[in-house]
Amino acid sequence: MRVSTPTECRWHFPTPSEWPEDDDVVAVGADLEPDTLVYAYTHGMFPMFIDKKHSQLGWFSPVERGVIPLDGLRITRSMRQSARKFQCTVNTAFIDVMNECATSHTQGNWIDQKFVTAYSHLHQMGLAHSIEVWDNNQQLVGGLYGVRINNFFAGESMFHHQADASKVALMTLVDLMVLDGMSLLDTQWQTEHLESLGCIEVPRSLYLSWLAEAVK
Repeated sequence: MRVSTPTECRWHFPTPSEWPEDDDVVAVGADLEPDTLVYAYTHGMFPMFIDKKHSQLGWFSPVERGVIPLDGLRITRSMRQSARKFQCTVNTAFIDVMNECATSHTQGNWIDQKFVTAYSHLHQMGLAHSIEVWDNNQQLVGGLYGVRINNFFAGESMFHHQADASKVALMTLVDLMVLDGMSLLDTQWQTEHLESLGCIEVPRSLYLSWLAEAVK
């Protein structure tokens, strides 16, 4: 897919030296235009609403960042068995995956139409991607989406309607990243679920150094 590079960001974001040391929110405001999003991701930030009613954006850079080492994904026997009964595709149903992530669980309730539109633009530019998981009836039962910039992938959200479907999507993502020589898989935060799959926490400063190398 042809990748289109956005122009320089129009907003002034604080630099890491200006970020609060004990707060995951490092900036407020701006927009979801492609140039803004690409600047944010390449500088260690991602957007979520901090006041959804008034559409106020917060830009997050967690003090402790969740990362899955590409050689550290924990694959269980159940996941391997599930992988054999599902079919995985890439970038065939991007908007459907986003909509499922938005409605399948409460953790996705920050994904509204503005986010779907914004990330769909990135998808059209070759910067946002989805992995879809289908059952034998060709029903979409799991998936994930995120942003790729060079050797960096920012996982945004995932969902499942059948056991292990989202885990199989993650397995597929890691396999593809390894095949393409990528180096950094960001999960934003470490949840209990992600920790069981091999996610670790790293300090913000270390994450930023890994990120700088990955996006070069």
